[in-house]
Amino acid sequence: MHRLNAWLRRHPMVVDAAWAAIVLFLGLLPNADYPDSGWRFDAQVLVAVLLPLLMVFRRRFPDVTVGAATGIAVGQVVADVEPGGSSIAYLVFAYTGAAFGQKWTSRLALAAGLAAGPLVFWRMNPMKTTVEAGEVHTHPYGIGEAMLITLLMSTPFILCWAWGRLTRVRRAYLTELEDRAARLERERDAQAKVAVAAERARIARELHDVVAHNVSVMIVQADGAAYVLDNSPQQAKQALGTIATTGRQALTEMRRLLGVLRTSDSSAEEYLPQPGVEELPELLEQVRTAGLHVDYDTSGQPRELPRGVELTVYRIVQEALTNVRKHGGPHAHARVAVDFGERELAVLVEDDGRGTTDEQLTAHGTDGPGHGLIGMRERVGMVSGSLDVGPRPGGGFRIRAVLPLKAAH
Repeated sequence: MHRLNAWLRRHPMVVDAAWAAIVLFLGLLPNADYPDSGWRFDAQVLVAVLLPLLMVFRRRFPDVTVGAATGIAVGQVVADVEPGGSSIAYLVFAYTGAAFGQKWTSRLALAAGLAAGPLVFWRMNPMKTTVEAGEVHTHPYGIGEAMLITLLMSTPFILCWAWGRLTRVRRAYLTELEDRAARLERERDAQAKVAVAAERARIARELHDVVAHNVSVMIVQADGAAYVLDNSPQQAKQALGTIATTGRQALTEMRRLLGVLRTSDSSAEEYLPQPGVEELPELLEQVRTAGLHVDYDTSGQPRELPRGVELTVYRIVQEALTNVRKHGGPHAHARVAVDFGERELAVLVEDDGRGTTDEQLTAHGTDGPGHGLIGMRERVGMVSGSLDVGPRPGGGFRIRAVLPLKAAH
């Protein structure tokens, strides 16, 4: 049944043709009051055929069919052609004009419906029959009675027109709902794509920061252990211990990140590593152990920071020091400074390494696909901060990030 209804909605002309066949049958029924002879009968048959024919195409061409039906109705009144069973089609066209036609078609259908009662009453010119003293008298209807009759004769047309208007409003409302639902679905898909892209970028940043830093430390320690293995076994043993500790730390953070990918019920914050400013001394000590001399300064009044800012500061320092260790040279020195201001937090990482060769610029990501700087800019942008990266006067490299904060109380 559902398939049948869906098929009929897709083929409205089939339904209209069925109703037109019924109207044609009613229009061609013989009427005992009117003999089947003369031009009036031929005109009545023509009307009985034309109106159902127009009904078949009323939804495809509503303006044309309503206009044609109105013309037939006027011609029928002017030519004094008696109405038959096919006259019920005029009610259908009153509905069609209001439901499917343009604005002028709807107004034409309303005007024709209002005029139908008075015109038919005028052409029929009915007389009221009364019996007085046993005698039958006929005389015209009074004004009040005539108005009541014409109103009753126009009421079916007005009701059909109102039904058509209601159908138009309901169809427009349903169309608006469908459009809104489609728009919301598109917006939801777009938001989902944006969320997926943001999540991938966030995981990529975390993987890069964790892997790049820890693997860099392990490589430096492994090279050092290989260098002193014969002459200083104790130092080589310490280097291997640092490699093991760094590897375990990297593995722990990697497992946390994988937990985000594999678990959909728990919060991401439960698995993501969340180091902050307080962990910077441990990070610097690890870097010093790897052979890079680092100075650390803080200024201002330290206070609790938002989690996003805490993680951003830590990752910026971590990535900057990793680049210094990889590209600054064996005698490079670095300096890390964190300044707690009233409304902003400034982070400065600079070194006196080899300078700004093309290879180092590419490694830092200023003129190439360096993922480190990309991750820094993304992190700083997420907290509405600014990042300044470039060569340091006198040689070396300089990274400065300014992150906005709420005013300290």
